[in-house]
Amino acid sequence: MALLINDDCTACDACVEPCPNKAITAGNPYVIDPLLCTECVGAEDEPQCMLVCPADCIVEHPDFRESKEALLAKYHGIHG
Repeated sequence: MALLINDDCTACDACVEPCPNKAITAGNPYVIDPLLCTECVGAEDEPQCMLVCPADCIVEHPDFRESKEALLAKYHGIHG
């Protein structure tokens, strides 16, 4: 499943740089593109954006549920 940034976002920008898929863009709140988010599967052991978020505002997206296998396939599709 993809992740979602909720309204508790403080726009601190901490989550943008660690995203291996460049899935996070500035907004109010910031936005994670579910077509690019792999929850860091293929790159890291856990979602890096969640680790660095000081507001704990990054949660599971209720409308984009994917298996680890699907997330890994998406990662390989993005990075080749």
